[in-house]
Amino acid sequence: MTDNPNILGKHVAVLGAGRSGVAAASLALREGANVSIWDQGGPEIFGKVPAGVEKHAGMKESDVEGFSADLIVISPGIDTYSPLAQAFAAKAPLIGETEFASRYYEGGIIGITGTNGKTTTTELVSLILKQAGLGGTPCGNYGAPLSEILLAPDVPAAIALELSSFQLETIDDLRPKVSIWLNFAPDHMDRYPSVEAYKKAKLRIFENQTAEDTVVMRHGEDLGKLLPKVITFCTENRNADFFSDGVTISQGGRILLDLEAETSLRGLHNAENAMAAMAACMAYGIDPALIPAALQGYAPPPHRCELIRTLDGVEYLNDSKATNLHALQSALRSQNRPVVLIAGGKDKELDYSPILTILGKQAISAVTFGQIARPLADLFNGAVRTTAVGTMEEAIEVARSLAPRGSSILLSPGTSSFDQFTGYEQRGDTFRDLVHQLL
Repeated sequence: MTDNPNILGKHVAVLGAGRSGVAAASLALREGANVSIWDQGGPEIFGKVPAGVEKHAGMKESDVEGFSADLIVISPGIDTYSPLAQAFAAKAPLIGETEFASRYYEGGIIGITGTNGKTTTTELVSLILKQAGLGGTPCGNYGAPLSEILLAPDVPAAIALELSSFQLETIDDLRPKVSIWLNFAPDHMDRYPSVEAYKKAKLRIFENQTAEDTVVMRHGEDLGKLLPKVITFCTENRNADFFSDGVTISQGGRILLDLEAETSLRGLHNAENAMAAMAACMAYGIDPALIPAALQGYAPPPHRCELIRTLDGVEYLNDSKATNLHALQSALRSQNRPVVLIAGGKDKELDYSPILTILGKQAISAVTFGQIARPLADLFNGAVRTTAVGTMEEAIEVARSLAPRGSSILLSPGTSSFDQFTGYEQRGDTFRDLVHQLL
């Protein structure tokens, strides 16, 4: 990793004036660069940009005419495959905000990636690092941008760094001491030209690791040949280094944690997240005896199989964070009650046929809504009785009529929310509000 590169007097151009872009511009300014920030929005977008940064609103491809810079820092929300980003990249070296900030961070990094479970795992790693007195601030794709962490008065000795494919595709030197690979499934096909391109971006988390580093990965994942030491976890194969039956977590047959007695984590998907976090922190050198106290009382973030309420003997679960097929599969697999599934949203051009086997096994019926409601219902009807509706409110009403006492109504959309909502959070909040209004 590059140590404190000198950008004094150099021109650093930041693309995107959101939180990550503002943090990167502030860090570049602190390091003595001449900083400009560019955004497709209007002048009002620059409200939080610090003084001394040159501002360019209405960013477009033609702006590259006459443009020059020593370095371009791109925000993760800007598609690097887009003609706009490519036009700027032709003018100067282009890296992401996380890569840029990592060049000025001297502590230890536990990096977390995967299609699903990243945020919960990042929070668990953070709690364990904090318990060990290392700070452990969660950052990156979850929490604050890494640049923002470096601008704070007390920089942590170690961080839990969640890394999306968007951030990993723009790294050069970023090197986690321990990397976590949770899982992989097709996603973001509206941004990537192929599944292979998406996976290639995620695999970059290992690119700069050496034999002195460690990879923690789900047993059975095909990652090719890896140079770092590999530690595996699993809920299905007891030959993995860490194993959980959903109740306890063990290493080599020795129980390290009782999930039911010592934490609020439930379900096999959360057991996997906990194993990954524990394995990574132990590989970092943390005493496993510290872990139970770190995780005691922890509740997973909202919108991840969140129990909203129990009404007439039926549980209502909010898993709005399930924005892809793998997350939907994980949610179904983790249930121990008969399920009435609510799924649907934006059409991301994903193939949902692999879901049919587990859908037929775990669900008694399904309700689909949103842009993809009708084609999804046509497919799901091959496994369970499925009803297509237009809105979330209609979906809850129909699901309630289909759910017997002792079952669960599970909102696990399996796709993004942008057909009807601003994001999965608003979708989940709407579900929660509507469920609380039921009489």
